[in-house]
Amino acid sequence: MSALNEEDKRILEESIRDIPNFPKEGIVFKDISTLLNNNEALKTLMNHLEERYKSYNLDYVAGIDARGFIFGSILADRLNIGFVPVRKKGKLPYTTVSEKYALEYGVDEIEVHIDAFPKENARVLLIDDLIATGGTAKAAASLIGKVGANCVEACFILELDFLKGRDGIDCDVYSVMHID
Repeated sequence: MSALNEEDKRILEESIRDIPNFPKEGIVFKDISTLLNNNEALKTLMNHLEERYKSYNLDYVAGIDARGFIFGSILADRLNIGFVPVRKKGKLPYTTVSEKYALEYGVDEIEVHIDAFPKENARVLLIDDLIATGGTAKAAASLIGKVGANCVEACFILELDFLKGRDGIDCDVYSVMHID
């Protein structure tokens, strides 16, 4: 498995903008839109992910709504496999399976088509931009299993380590960058 070298790490870290006090006082929001509009940074990230996952024998990449769609679809294309969106409740047009998860102040729900992974025992990589408390990722990994596929690994561009969001995810977890 490839590791991110120091130069690539620098390129990625410098491409992510910090926005203090967003969405509320005391929070430093990690804005990846500046990574997305930086060709060198996006290419560096996608080259790294392609190198890491090309030998995983994956069948699909599943991206979590909405930023996981960006990285997931690019990676699926590079790996020459299918992409599956994991959407917020009510956004998919066909029969779905859903999973609820806790938020700081309430509950939310995500869903996937019941036939999202047509290959039997499909090997799936789950991807999103950030893992914080891990509720969405845990629900997404569970959904993948509910429809008969295997979540091989969950991948995140950024992980907020101090929130321990990876705990309880029922597959391997890989994060490109970590924030203490």
